Order: sequence, then C-alpha cells, then structure tokens
Amino acid sequence: MFIWCAIMFFLGIAAFLDSLFNYGNIFRQINSVLFMLISLGVMIRTTIKMKAAKLEKYESRIENLEMQIKALTSEKERQNQVETADY
Repeated sequence: MFIWCAIMFFLGIAAFLDSLFNYGNIFRQINSVLFMLISLGVMIRTTIKMKAAKLEKYESRIENLEMQIKALTSEKERQNQVETADY
C-alpha cells in the first residue's frame, strides 16, 4: 500500500511540475491515466483487505465459540459425574 501511495505522490509532483513549467499535454494525459489505474489498484486492494479482515474476524469468533462449547461440555460432564457419584 505504501508503494502505491508513493507512486501516486511522485505522479502528483510530476503533474505539479508539468503545470508549473508547461511541458505539454501528452504528459498530462499519461499522468491522468496512470492516476486512474493506480487509484483503481488501491481501491481493489483495499476491498480485498477489508474482506480478509472480515473473514479473520469470523474465524476468531468461531474459535471463541468452539472454546465456549468445550468449556460448557466439560462442565456438563463434571455435573453428570457428581450426580452419578451421589447415587
């Protein structure tokens, strides 16, 4: 992500220098296309990371629920053993 941001920063500097020194319209067209493509790449990467974070959250929740189930079943087994020992 840092690399994408650095590329966009340098393209922004190049666009600023282009407008300052008036290098020509060809660079402006190329620069705008590069900005669009890099922005698209950043958006796609961000959505992929958001989905991965959501999946990671679900996995941790499942792990937590499995631990709760194990704790409850072991507690239930202990209660059953105590009840059978009383008789």
